[in-house]
Amino acid sequence: MNSPIELSLEQQFSIFSFKSQVEKMNLEQAQDFLVKLYEQMVVREATYQNLLKHQWGLESNPHFE
Repeated sequence: MNSPIELSLEQQFSIFSFKSQVEKMNLEQAQDFLVKLYEQMVVREATYQNLLKHQWGLESNPHFE
């Protein structure tokens, strides 16, 4: 996994578009946006972890605790 991941043209365009939007924000808007973005990342990570635990059968079973 040491090789870099290549992004599709659509993903590259999405990043360019995002960059353009951020450049138009003032400091307060950018800070607020960054906090919301981080919150979404944390929620997404927790969701992935729960999905993987469920898929792999690793979640705790409340009937046996």
